[in-house]
Amino acid sequence: MAIIEYQVQGKVAVVTMNNAENKQNPEFARQMLAALDQAEADKSVKAMVITSSDEKNWSQGVDLGFLNAALKEQRHDDIKAFMYGMNEVFSRLLLAPFPVIAAINGHAFGNGAMLACACDFRFMRSDRGYFCFPEVDISIPFLPGMIAFVKTAVPYYRFNEMKLTGRRVGAPELQDDHIIELACVDAEDTFAKAMEFAGTFNKARGIFGEHKRRLHKHILEVMEAEDKPLIESLQLMA
Repeated sequence: MAIIEYQVQGKVAVVTMNNAENKQNPEFARQMLAALDQAEADKSVKAMVITSSDEKNWSQGVDLGFLNAALKEQRHDDIKAFMYGMNEVFSRLLLAPFPVIAAINGHAFGNGAMLACACDFRFMRSDRGYFCFPEVDISIPFLPGMIAFVKTAVPYYRFNEMKLTGRRVGAPELQDDHIIELACVDAEDTFAKAMEFAGTFNKARGIFGEHKRRLHKHILEVMEAEDKPLIESLQLMA
């Protein structure tokens, strides 16, 4: 089974992460970009929903097994390629010419939470699963571009608190802060509500994409100007 499954239901592209904890590594980035290629090439697609087949996890973020092994073995080019690959995933989501909706049916930690923040809208189950930025506890700093796009999804006061404490937050609190559109009953309800919402969109892709390009222009500039030198120097861990 592919770690990223792509299918189209009506006018909605459904991207399903299939690797249990859905940890992000070079292959994850490659397959996510391939799914985005398919959706952008299919002009009938009017929205995208990203979900997970795991009953517990949406995405646990960076594959630390890959990262630590690559650091130990000094495979610096592999690490840089991965970082650039995930930045491309984030930027492609930010610029996709259709709404991208995260159906968060389990834990979204670290880069998993950031993946959700790069989407335009978020739905999350209430009965289990947390949203968390644990980087402060595992000595990995945010790249400037990450900070820039997460602030479009999370109110600054809450992002500041979550980023500096690493506290786990559930769906009801996320709904109160308007980080998610809706706290749903369970995983099935989360996917159903996300698909229902996706089905309300029938926007012209040209104008939709232009809105997103103008909204997020500063984020892409930060990624290019500030992320690139940090990635090249591998200033990834304190």
